[in-house]
Amino acid sequence: MKTPNIGISDENRQAIADQLSIVLADEFVLYSKILNFHWNIEGPDFHSVHLYLETLYNEQQEVVDTVAEKIRMIGHYVSASLEKYSELTHLTEKTKGKNDSQSIFAELLEDHESIIIFLREEIKPIADKWKADGISDYLTGLMEQHEKTAWMLRSHLK
Repeated sequence: MKTPNIGISDENRQAIADQLSIVLADEFVLYSKILNFHWNIEGPDFHSVHLYLETLYNEQQEVVDTVAEKIRMIGHYVSASLEKYSELTHLTEKTKGKNDSQSIFAELLEDHESIIIFLREEIKPIADKWKADGISDYLTGLMEQHEKTAWMLRSHLK
């Protein structure tokens, strides 16, 4: 692959790829958890929650793909290894074992909030330190998506 000539140094592109790889790991683990919950939801609100989780995992699949593409756009290959994701993620793929909506939504809320915190911490360094305003803007938008989902989950738990 030819090295991108996009105004970001090789060193900075590597640092950005490293941070995006962590984002990708978190997003992929979240995607996997949403699928697990979608497949295993139980309770009197099964149908509506099952459909909502389907919406969430479709949105999450798009996020995973877009983060991977950002890594490729800056000239790096994407690690698509579950082992690597397990090393990098802030989340745990283990669930607390309850398949009711309250338990599932509480667990997903924790994961979304964890991702929000990490993204918030990375936005400024990616723009200021590593000179990648576009990727910083993308991460801001991604953080806002997670904030909206977290709000919806939080609202369900009240």
